[in-house]
Amino acid sequence: MAKDGGGPDWNGLLKWSLAHGDGTAKPRALSEEDKKWFMEAMQANTMDVVKRMKEITQVMKTPDDVLQSQGVTPENIEDMLDELQEHVESIDMANDLHSIGGLDPLLGYLKNSHAGIRAKAAEVVSTIVQNNPKSQQLVMESNGLEPLLTNFSSDASTNSRTKALGAISSLIRHNQPGVAAFRLGNGYAALRDALGSDDARLQRKALHLLQYLLHDNKADRSVATELGLPKLMMHLASSDDSGVREAALGGLLELARDNTSGAGNALPDQDKLKDVLKSRIEGISTMDADDLSAHREERQLVDSLWKECYNEPSSLRDKGLVVLPGEDAPQRPPPDVVGSMFEPPLRAWAASRPPPKEDSESESAKKDPPLLLGPGPSS
Repeated sequence: MAKDGGGPDWNGLLKWSLAHGDGTAKPRALSEEDKKWFMEAMQANTMDVVKRMKEITQVMKTPDDVLQSQGVTPENIEDMLDELQEHVESIDMANDLHSIGGLDPLLGYLKNSHAGIRAKAAEVVSTIVQNNPKSQQLVMESNGLEPLLTNFSSDASTNSRTKALGAISSLIRHNQPGVAAFRLGNGYAALRDALGSDDARLQRKALHLLQYLLHDNKADRSVATELGLPKLMMHLASSDDSGVREAALGGLLELARDNTSGAGNALPDQDKLKDVLKSRIEGISTMDADDLSAHREERQLVDSLWKECYNEPSSLRDKGLVVLPGEDAPQRPPPDVVGSMFEPPLRAWAASRPPPKEDSESESAKKDPPLLLGPGPSS
């Protein structure tokens, strides 16, 4: 039920939810009046979201000079894109963005002169296409990969490069046409450049995508080797950043398990690799209990990589440092009995719906929508 001001009565909806279930009692049949009130509340919110997305689309289609003449700043646009990202977290709304004409102007923001807008637009694209084959196809058909690759490979802003890489990763996962286009667009060379940067966050994202590609596209392992990616990963396996080390070790393990050539694994310079692993074993052996617990994945990756390359367990196993006492039987977290009560009602409703027939990274603080061009087109 909508409030007098026209918006959904969220407080009333929350009170209704709490009054009709505490997470322990069996569900009871709802009266027709309750059902009607609930559906009106949900439909009012859906209509509000679609209307607001149309207003945002109108702004995105408006030339920059017109927006500037009305006092709209780049920060206003970033705030607006923050709001849009919140809306398209629903897969239905993500797919509707194209229907209302908002996808192409959003992709146009990837070429904006302001780095913050380019970065924020890439974040929205990432949310739209993540685990969403329909929107992945729509973005590919709109040539959305091209500006993302351009920003990833050559943007002057490291943040914009990182956000573009995140969007590329979401766009091409489980999307073979996307992987093929990434390969043809010199995506592997851009990954090499990212691994050679001095930004740990960019390195981590590049390593995670590379590991995925090496796992799912075995034919590309020779491309990675020719570009010198294994040597870069060996170097990064000694990084001061634990996340970079773990991601590099994971990529090396994927290559070490590649026996398709019939001549052993795909890793060059085995002597250098052994030195790197020995150094990590030494570092792990001197860790205290808290650090050992925090670096569980690294311990296991080092041992697995050593065994894969040299056909014997690493000395970490002899020292009892691969699996610590209690790690083989992790405690299960307590059941979540209140989380659903505090979910935004639209998301909770969407989560309870049956999954669609097709298969379906970044947190932004929710801000009040900026008042830009006034009322949007009527829905």
